[in-house]
Amino acid sequence: MLKLRKNLHFKTLLSILFCIVMMFTMNACLNQNQTQTQNKNKSIVLATTTSTQDSGLLDYLLPKFEKDTGIKVKVLAKGTGEAMEVAKRGDADALLVHAKEQELQFVKEGYGTERLEVMYNDFVIVGPKDDPAKLKEKAPKDAVAAFKLISSSNSPFISRGDKSGTNTKENSIWKEAGITPSGTWYISAGKGMGAVLQMADEKKAYTLTDRATYLSMKNKLNLTIVTEKGSKLLNQYSLIRLNPKKNKIKTEESNEFIKWMLSSKGQKLIGEYGKDKYGISLFVPNAKK
Repeated sequence: MLKLRKNLHFKTLLSILFCIVMMFTMNACLNQNQTQTQNKNKSIVLATTTSTQDSGLLDYLLPKFEKDTGIKVKVLAKGTGEAMEVAKRGDADALLVHAKEQELQFVKEGYGTERLEVMYNDFVIVGPKDDPAKLKEKAPKDAVAAFKLISSSNSPFISRGDKSGTNTKENSIWKEAGITPSGTWYISAGKGMGAVLQMADEKKAYTLTDRATYLSMKNKLNLTIVTEKGSKLLNQYSLIRLNPKKNKIKTEESNEFIKWMLSSKGQKLIGEYGKDKYGISLFVPNAKK
């Protein structure tokens, strides 16, 4: 009889614990569903670089963000300079770019209230597999020396020419090399990264690219990496929190996007992107904790 009572008591406790767990689970689900319902018709415009789009990163992240929050994201993929101009005009709610000096100036001018580092990868110089300027042999990790070799040999080079983060990095390397590139060998495309890689492939030319976009297109190109991993080739991406006093923006929704990108989940997803297909992460998360 005593044993029977103990069993009944134990089963009662289990039933109570089960009910408590179910209540917490249901409340969590209800809260999440309530948030998604509230955000169902909400959306933001994200002004960003072509590399985050061309590499496939946003196609990977944004459906997960929308599932978690109910907020839709419309992407305007431009060069960093143009993306910032879009934000200055008030035509974007969030900004994701990769040109530190321009970003700091943007915040200094009052268009942004905060610059938040979110991830990085690196730039590489790619060129024809026969490498006529011998960059892989003579300047495998020295971008400045590589640019000098391209110039001295008049080897074709395709520049973004669009005030993007990549174009800004390219110009800084030419400046350090003491060269003002000009002539028929130097072509300023005024296009995004994907289009420039295709042009370089067609013209058997060199170009500077972020590694992520190159790897995402590698199988369609006859270009190879000839210079990489030098200290000058770091490619940092940052989110800019826009100033609602400058323009009318969707502050609540854009803050949700920033919070999600910097969260443990967002950072984990960024770090996982590309591993299954390329064997390495195309972007390394580095949000400050």
